Amino acid sequence: MGKGGDASIPAARSIALKSNDKAEKYTWAEVKKHITPDDAWIVHANKVYDVSNWHDHPGGAVIFTHAGDDMTDIFAAFHAQGSQAMMKKFYIGDLIPESVEHKDQSQLDFEKGYRDLRAKLVMMGMFKSSKGYYAYKCTFNMCMWLTAVAMVYYSDSFAVHIGSALLLGLFWQQCGWLAHDFLHHQVFKHRKYGDLAGIFWGDLMQGFSMQWWKNKHNGHHAVPNLHNSSVDSQDGDPDIDTMPLLAWSLKQAQSFRELNADGKDSTLVKYAIKFQAFTYFPILLLARISWLRESFKTAFGLGAASENAKLELERRGLQYPTLERSGIALHYAWMFVLSSGFGRFSIAYSIMYFMVATCSSGLFLALVFGLGHNGMAVYDATTRPDFWKLQVTTTRNVIGGYGIPQFFVDWFCGGLQYQVDHHLFPMMPRNNIAKCHKLVESFCKEWGVKYHETDMITGTWEVLKHLQNVSDEFLVEMVKDFPAM
Repeated sequence: MGKGGDASIPAARSIALKSNDKAEKYTWAEVKKHITPDDAWIVHANKVYDVSNWHDHPGGAVIFTHAGDDMTDIFAAFHAQGSQAMMKKFYIGDLIPESVEHKDQSQLDFEKGYRDLRAKLVMMGMFKSSKGYYAYKCTFNMCMWLTAVAMVYYSDSFAVHIGSALLLGLFWQQCGWLAHDFLHHQVFKHRKYGDLAGIFWGDLMQGFSMQWWKNKHNGHHAVPNLHNSSVDSQDGDPDIDTMPLLAWSLKQAQSFRELNADGKDSTLVKYAIKFQAFTYFPILLLARISWLRESFKTAFGLGAASENAKLELERRGLQYPTLERSGIALHYAWMFVLSSGFGRFSIAYSIMYFMVATCSSGLFLALVFGLGHNGMAVYDATTRPDFWKLQVTTTRNVIGGYGIPQFFVDWFCGGLQYQVDHHLFPMMPRNNIAKCHKLVESFCKEWGVKYHETDMITGTWEVLKHLQNVSDEFLVEMVKDFPAM
């Protein structure tokens, strides 16, 4: 078992390696044996590191999503230049390149090509944010909030109050995009500033825990649309962990069988998967309620949304406990005042206002999330493609169409209309992502890699069609496996 969590051990081993002037050599097959948090080896630039139990990793438990795998490119996507210096104390030896049998010379050339593209983007200054742009976006968002508040404070009209609730739902959606940019460290080089902005737009204005979001979202970026390789590993995408309500592959639809003594699907799973194409939108309406619940649990130590998040909270705790809890408490305070109409509304009317705002926001947010990845390729973690192909094939770009203008798509999706490009370069600020897209498009054509883009209507139809296809496969396989049913 690895001991990477004890910094003194790998440091001593590194010193010994230098003194012997001969590094240990490991095969790819050996690296693949170490896939759990308490026994985690990772590869970066053909060097092997033992990060077992490294719960002090600044980015949290997301590091364990690549246990037993090559993290070279996802490391570059998430870290500032020079961050690899911190890895030296975990170095245990070198990978034998010839043992990586799934990569031929054309694949190695392709990987060099997209690493060269990244270096080119850095030289072009594409990772430098426009502070003026983000000042404008923050100001616009606060104007939305003030307008929604004023509509309740100054009016007794039911129609105006409904409009206020819908505007508040849209405000929360746009807060999500701002928090997303700040917490991806697109705006500030100093990461603490990004975290603090994330607490403002996340905890205070939305009621979403910053740490809950970072754990979930960083894990998703590292392993989009992947199923866990084993019950003990943490290399699966938390964003597609939607069972028993939704299944994005036949394997996932059947995954709850092992939880039952008879090895069969429960009644809930049968009906949920059978009708998932019809329940998709109703589920989206309730998505924000689920996120509020998970955020509250995370901030106040009442539970965790996943095993990876549980591990992170148990070993590290909250990064900003006072700020997170205060922010969420203040969110519910101002939301209570607004939902009550500053004390004028009845309880039933207050609940109606809150639910319209909350459900509309859940729909607005989840609609964009769904367009980004749902209905795209799903892989087992053990058979994932290289970084570039994984990000591109599991992701969908969104364009205007069916009367929906491109400028609305750009605003509504908050930069995530370029989901492919964002997943390749998550630290690139929103104000540069459109320019980056042209280079990504050219690179994909040069290397024969297909990426998918479509309009909002067609993309949503693709999601629903995919859900129905999984339902049909599930029902056919269920009859084959249990013909007496």
